[in-house]
Amino acid sequence: MKLLLNALTKFLSGILLVGSCLFFSAGNLSYANAWLLIALLFCPIFILGVFLFFKNPELLKKRLNNKEKEKTQKYVVLFSGILFVGGFIIAGLDYRFGWSHIPTWLTIIASFSLLISYILYAEVLRENTFLSRTIEVQENQTVIDSGLYQIVRHPMYTSTLFLFFSIPIVLGSWWSFLCFFPYLIILIVRIQNEEKILTAELQGYSEYKKRVKYRLLPFIW
Repeated sequence: MKLLLNALTKFLSGILLVGSCLFFSAGNLSYANAWLLIALLFCPIFILGVFLFFKNPELLKKRLNNKEKEKTQKYVVLFSGILFVGGFIIAGLDYRFGWSHIPTWLTIIASFSLLISYILYAEVLRENTFLSRTIEVQENQTVIDSGLYQIVRHPMYTSTLFLFFSIPIVLGSWWSFLCFFPYLIILIVRIQNEEKILTAELQGYSEYKKRVKYRLLPFIW
């Protein structure tokens, strides 16, 4: 029951936060792209949450825990949150004042890209049951080198990259895209710090880095 209440609280809080940022800055509730984004963001989260609650509650518990212990990661979470909120507010203002004009076909492509990011996210969760939201080495944790982990070392972050860069296009705002763009830098800092910890504390990770060359995007980095 405690896990269920925690999950529902965070789910509803997320909807409230995103909706408030978008609609207050937009000035009304007729912002159609905002409703589209809320559906694309939270319907898959709800379905995935229900699945984990019944099939793997321990993994759901890990995903709900966002209390970082590492100082660097605390800053990463803080700045990511600022970009997230700022990007939504800018998108709402963009809608209110008509700064951007993104064609419908591009919004549709971005919507599919966002859904693909959730498919990647679900696949990573299936492959890696040690996948906590915080940077830590858990008891009996082993290196995962199957599936997407054979292509890049951090497929979870690859999925979030698709997610973050799809959101402003779904919202119809080029200015919001500029606000979200620094997330790439934040992600690089997070990965570098995480790999430092995993190399030092997770047995076999150094060998895994030699086998899988790319961290985030194949043939790029």
